[in-house]
Amino acid sequence: MNKRTKRIIIWSVSLIIAGILGYGTYYASSLYNGLEGLQKEGETSPFKELAQVDAKAPEPPKWEGTEPVNILLMGVDARGFEEGEIPRSDSILVASIDPVQKNINLFSILRDTYTEIPGHGSNRINTAITHGPKTAMKAVGDLLGIPIQYYVYTDFQGFVKLVDAVDGVDFYVEKDMKYSSVADKNEFDIDLKQGLQHLDGNKALQYARFRHDKMGDFTRTERQRELIKAVAKKMQSTTSIMKLPDILNSVSPYIDTNMNVNDMWKLANVGYQSKMKGSEQVPPMKLLVEANIGGAEVLTVRNPDTLKQYIQDILNPPETETKTDGSNDTASEQKDPSTDSKSPTQQN
Repeated sequence: MNKRTKRIIIWSVSLIIAGILGYGTYYASSLYNGLEGLQKEGETSPFKELAQVDAKAPEPPKWEGTEPVNILLMGVDARGFEEGEIPRSDSILVASIDPVQKNINLFSILRDTYTEIPGHGSNRINTAITHGPKTAMKAVGDLLGIPIQYYVYTDFQGFVKLVDAVDGVDFYVEKDMKYSSVADKNEFDIDLKQGLQHLDGNKALQYARFRHDKMGDFTRTERQRELIKAVAKKMQSTTSIMKLPDILNSVSPYIDTNMNVNDMWKLANVGYQSKMKGSEQVPPMKLLVEANIGGAEVLTVRNPDTLKQYIQDILNPPETETKTDGSNDTASEQKDPSTDSKSPTQQN
């Protein structure tokens, strides 16, 4: 190999390395800026009008990084609301992540669940966010009996942008879904066909919103959990990770959270290494009781302590004990209260 050829090779390798380092710097900088933009403060916060009210609510517990962490996910329908107005939560979920066991449990909370809203009496759980995110975190944490360290708040458009940013998801729609709303000038009609199909942001939102069947919100919350799992799996793909700065740029205007960049980075690392362990409706069917309170149809919890124990049994299953006959007996084999009762009538 002559000197000229060696020089060409050296220069070529040097340019490739410089390009990689340059892209890496750009990627890291863009990723940091994208993550930083998710946390809104001051005048950019959607909760700026509630700052004084929410300041009275307890501060969420700190996450040290080794103990389980719980994140409240709230989706709202902001159509028709003025800037500064906060609508009731349309979807309420809690993602519980165990960084030691590398497990994720996803809970969806029925929005008509009647519970205490700290500092504001008792009401449906979906009203908690109208008093601020810290109030919502405390209300949900008290209901489930677990600390809520973080929240993520978004509206319909944020969900649409996220699904489009990951180029949609392949998903099986279990039945035909059709609904037309003249009140919305048919802008948010639902029209999906049964079968495996590719859902873009708009179709994914249609699937997540559909509740016009006999089980209403009960089946809708289950569909939402399955769809979120599909989106989360897509987010873990190499292609989506490479596009992460662009994804964050797309969804940032529609999302607010109390996580700082370091929190997000730690959670991203834990989440990427973790597997989805299970997903449940909360409260489970057997613990729900229909009630009319103040002229409003709501869902009350039969026994709040039993609900808290139900959550703990999912997050921390009792250890298996061996019987003398060789069979296994565990508290988790007891009848699941969510499967021992007919569903209450859906309340709209």
